[in-house]
Amino acid sequence: MSTETASWPSAGIRALRRENPVGHVELAAIAEHRVSFHLSRHTWTVCRETGQRFARQRGDIDLTPARSIGGFDAHAPSKTLEVRLPTSFLQRVAEEVRECGARASLATRHLLRDEGLGAVLCAMDAEVRAGFPSGRLYLDSLGTALAVRLLDAHAVPSVAPAALSAAQVRRVADFVEAHLDGELSLDRLAEVAGVSRSYLQRAFKARHGVSLHRYVVQRRVERARELLCAASLPASEVALLAGFAHQSHMARWMRRLLGVTPRQL
Repeated sequence: MSTETASWPSAGIRALRRENPVGHVELAAIAEHRVSFHLSRHTWTVCRETGQRFARQRGDIDLTPARSIGGFDAHAPSKTLEVRLPTSFLQRVAEEVRECGARASLATRHLLRDEGLGAVLCAMDAEVRAGFPSGRLYLDSLGTALAVRLLDAHAVPSVAPAALSAAQVRRVADFVEAHLDGELSLDRLAEVAGVSRSYLQRAFKARHGVSLHRYVVQRRVERARELLCAASLPASEVALLAGFAHQSHMARWMRRLLGVTPRQL
């Protein structure tokens, strides 16, 4: 039997790592849609349904719809990231993005290669391994991005949203500035803008060219830079005042966005 580690609750979404043994790997029917992301380099497996032999590579993705069984026979141990999305969550995202009541459903897919899905799943796996340092907003954003990508590429195509108004953008920006040192969530920012969370995430990126999470990180880096340059505060305290989980989290983003370390500032 596979072992499972590290999960987070976000809109009912769960992400966990599975340690799959040699032999039978069972994927019992569950109430959620299951997205399996293969993490091992090369694993020979045999499909239970067809008897065909496949070489699973790192980055291969399996989609198992809710209440469907899955599984395979493995010739070697392997690791997977498993993301479980409630049917209600996928349906809500479909209705928000398309503004219609069409039922959202996924088809069974095996050994799928999808660059967009892979990027989101890699980011999720990094968060699981790091202990979720980026907070709830980032997890909300990843879960919504995963759902939108699944709907775009593997269900009925979604409709792109109209642009946010200048007033909506200003309300979101003002709220972010006032709460940089606190916990920001996609739900709260969508409420401030007066739109759905999926609409906000997609329309904000369309208007600004960066994701909402990246915008928040950029503002936190700028706040931290101002504090480090203007006050004699320890970097650990500046990190908290700017809304980062800890000092190393702040330093990593400063190096990435500014090309300098807090010590250099």
